Amino acid sequence: MQQPDSLRLDKWLWAARFFKTRKLAAEAVSGGKVHLNGQRTKPSKEVKINSHLIIHKEQFSWDITVLGLNPHRRPASEAALLYEETPTSMQQREQAVRQRQEERRFMHAEPSSRPTKKQRRQIHQFKQK
Repeated sequence: MQQPDSLRLDKWLWAARFFKTRKLAAEAVSGGKVHLNGQRTKPSKEVKINSHLIIHKEQFSWDITVLGLNPHRRPASEAALLYEETPTSMQQREQAVRQRQEERRFMHAEPSSRPTKKQRRQIHQFKQK
């Protein structure tokens, strides 16, 4: 099968598995979350091989170069071959993941057990003051 020369940006983002649907990809591009060659663009803009993309999704960011074009959504292992991420982008993303895990661990720490009768009395006394 012959590879196309260019592909719509929203379709490429969907095929490369950055977004679950083309609609979500198109909304992200329209909302300025995706920059093609350093500029905001429209979802219908054509992506070519060696294009530079910066993608912001939630608190993560990818700085990638397009290596391949595939109009069909394929498995994640094949989708990863469509682009190459810069090493600095990988480090920043990994750091953001670690930071998020740390925050989640401290923010959602479950109490070890229910308060004892003495602790409940102290809580009630504190609330009444």
